[in-house]
Amino acid sequence: MTKKGWKIKVIKACKEAGTYEPYFDSVIETLAEILEKRDAAAEQYKETGEQPVIIHTNKANQENMVKNPVLAIWDDLNKSALSYWRDLGLTPAGLRHITNASIGKKKRSKLENAIEKLS
Repeated sequence: MTKKGWKIKVIKACKEAGTYEPYFDSVIETLAEILEKRDAAAEQYKETGEQPVIIHTNKANQENMVKNPVLAIWDDLNKSALSYWRDLGLTPAGLRHITNASIGKKKRSKLENAIEKLS
């Protein structure tokens, strides 16, 4: 998916979760870039035969089996994206954190405090 497509999808998800704020747009933009690159890495992995391990020839002309670099890049991008999803409240833990933080910031009126003391 393109960066623009991801941006639309992430904004929609944030709105559905109730976490969207316009000042998150730069974070959403960064996440969309990461997801576009992750998708490109996944596509390249598929095009090269989906081999998780490849044979690499080092400078000494010795062959070693190594983790496919494209798969490693995909994994790194996926982990980066996950942290952004979490920060935007698009994971269960991230949503819980945002919800709890906003509840803690809510100022209570004197009446609400008095009612709580009576309870």
